[in-house]
Amino acid sequence: MNKWTRLRQSFWFLPALLCLGAFVLAEGLIFVDRRFADSDLGALDFLIARVGESGSRDLLGAIAGSMLTVASTTFSITIAVLALSSSTYGPRLVRNFMADRGNQLVLGIFVATFLYSLMVLRSIRVIGDEPAGYFVPHLAVNVAVLLAVLSIGVLVYFIHHISDSVQVWTLADQVRVDLIEVVDRLYPEDADGDAIVARAVPDAPAQLGRGDPITAEVTGYVQGIDYDGLVGLAHEHDLLISMQVRSGGHVTTGTTLALVSPPDHLSDEVCQKAGRAVRIGRARNPQQDVEFPALLLEEMAVRALSPGINDPYTANNALDNLAGGLVVLAGRPMPSPYRYDREGRQRVVAPAASLLDIVEHLLDAMRFYAVEHPPVLHRVLELLAQVGAACPESKAREAMAAHARHVVDAFAATSPQLSDLASLTEHSVRACELLLRSPDRA
Repeated sequence: MNKWTRLRQSFWFLPALLCLGAFVLAEGLIFVDRRFADSDLGALDFLIARVGESGSRDLLGAIAGSMLTVASTTFSITIAVLALSSSTYGPRLVRNFMADRGNQLVLGIFVATFLYSLMVLRSIRVIGDEPAGYFVPHLAVNVAVLLAVLSIGVLVYFIHHISDSVQVWTLADQVRVDLIEVVDRLYPEDADGDAIVARAVPDAPAQLGRGDPITAEVTGYVQGIDYDGLVGLAHEHDLLISMQVRSGGHVTTGTTLALVSPPDHLSDEVCQKAGRAVRIGRARNPQQDVEFPALLLEEMAVRALSPGINDPYTANNALDNLAGGLVVLAGRPMPSPYRYDREGRQRVVAPAASLLDIVEHLLDAMRFYAVEHPPVLHRVLELLAQVGAACPESKAREAMAAHARHVVDAFAATSPQLSDLASLTEHSVRACELLLRSPDRA
């Protein structure tokens, strides 16, 4: 994720732009008022209401004060909603609220209207030596009234938006969209993975696992890796860089990020540039981390199954959305771990997360947390069948079939009612039959 993307996703960026626009608009309209104060607008003159110096001050003061109050109140509501959502669905979903354009737009309009009114208010002043002579920017005052009316509509929108955004299906759908977007970005449909792998240098695997290490200088999560920059760096110094971490992984100070070969070719310049190519931050993000949005949906399901909440319907909703993203991932070719320079020489080895990495983590969690909820276990088996039907890899399908049997074994260990066990067993048999068929027949 580049700096521009991080800047656009920050909570303050859009409000700052709107405040800047409000400042420019206020100064521009004040200039127009000074330039054409005595001009006759003809038929359009009725559109400009002139309330005088005192009335303009009172009007602008009321708009500015009310906008600041409304902004404070609405975002106190937002903080309360964030606290409720983080405790119910998981604290990592808070980033969705922070990056939500609707919330940023509401804050920006309220604060920009306040700033605009303040700038216009300060322009009302005495002209010359006559105390009765005042400059009043009538056009700017009327625009302030229009902005106040707009703010009322924004307030109504905000109430609807914040109410809709805390609905479980809205939260889950947003994460599903993030999952599909990162799948589209990292696992493109037209990727010819087999052809790329076949181009690997024959002796390259022998170099993997050997070389001088590049270590992390800070502790945190790998948020992104500049693979193009690493390829260019390796081409410039005739190196092979083997990544030991991937996006989403946690590293501590001194953790090996990559191995550089041939040995003894690691210079301080290469170490610094390669270290800068791996961005490490305080939290994971879905820009290059396909496992993160899947983990959010998994966490939503797990929290819904906790004794304090005990809501299997929310868990099923999270699994529904997770299935929607995993089916897309299952149908995409696995990208090659090998990356080449313009001359066709292998320069970077960087394995990506696989479908099984996500499915196995999900199934491990469901076997532990959902064993007392047969409807959720049935939904897990449906998820395996749906994902398996879209997956062309026989080994992955066999592994998912084994997980389907493990789900039944975990449920049987809880001494359930025989009818529930029989129903789940039958469902597992059907899912395994589908998973073990050939891809064409499935």
